[in-house]
Amino acid sequence: MNEIVSQNGIQTVIEFGCGDGNQLRHMRYPNYLGVDVAQSAVERCRELHKDDPTKRFSVIRADGEYGQFDMAISLDVIYHLVEDSVFESYMRSVCAAATRVVVFYSSNGDPLNGAVSWSPHVRHRRFTDWMDWNRPDWKLVTMIPNRYPFRHEGELERGSFADFYVFEKAPGPT
Repeated sequence: MNEIVSQNGIQTVIEFGCGDGNQLRHMRYPNYLGVDVAQSAVERCRELHKDDPTKRFSVIRADGEYGQFDMAISLDVIYHLVEDSVFESYMRSVCAAATRVVVFYSSNGDPLNGAVSWSPHVRHRRFTDWMDWNRPDWKLVTMIPNRYPFRHEGELERGSFADFYVFEKAPGPT
């Protein structure tokens, strides 16, 4: 993420689903807003980063309006959005908040080769198709495969089924 920020001259970042804020400690964002559905996560993030004036946190807003940011990120969220209406609203909010770059870290289809998900809180979707159909103004420019892909090792499951997908805003008509 730091490389994407540096290479693109990103100054403002919004993260949808900031979670517990642990990953954020490794990020170098000039100006950051983290939003999450859980008040407890937002409070934890505020406490963890209370001495950093470049970081702010908020409970997710019903209207999905946060202003404009150079980059919007969504890490490990999409496959937890099992209801279609929640997925639609989320994707629209993420794309509406960014002016230049959107980064998703998610599965993109069925990484389990047709196996039923082991959790009722996980639904794998081909979200890049959603982007093509609903937000053609965003173009996928890079897919960065996970260094530790999901695999079964006997009874153990290792790695992640998510990869990084970087979209850039397509130039508008001149």
